[in-house]
Amino acid sequence: MQPAQVEFSRPLPADRVPRDGSVENIAADPKELAALATRLDVPVLHSLTAELRAEPWRGGGLRITGRFKADLDQDCVVSLDRFRDTVEGTVERIYLPQTAVATSEDDDADHLVDGIADLGELVTETLALALDPYPRKPGASFEGAEFGAESAPASFAGLAALRQRGGETKR
Repeated sequence: MQPAQVEFSRPLPADRVPRDGSVENIAADPKELAALATRLDVPVLHSLTAELRAEPWRGGGLRITGRFKADLDQDCVVSLDRFRDTVEGTVERIYLPQTAVATSEDDDADHLVDGIADLGELVTETLALALDPYPRKPGASFEGAEFGAESAPASFAGLAALRQRGGETKR
């Protein structure tokens, strides 16, 4: 079985991180950006960068925290216009050795694979969760639509009238 192909890989061996931690700055190159745009289903990904702090965590694990920033194009769900957008967010993840037993604090922990945490994949997953599934271009709105208004569609108006009359039918 072959491992899954990762578009943006930045492996960090846990044993390389010093006791007081390290700062890891990563950025996707043009080829990786194109592959990530396809994976994330966005028209164009112009840049993806992250500044992460890696710290040793409980007997061979790692705690990764930091921020990411993505510059990308999206298609507006209202107007279908393409627009440029920036998505920023925080990253926080704990990695444990595969032999470690997770405590209740570590319920969300991932496992290190061969002692390595992939920072690129971590940032990609976090970006995927931060993307708006229904992106809207600034200023775009539905014309003539009132959200939250209670109105029965015209096709059901006859049924509503029938219900109010107590079920009598007129022919």
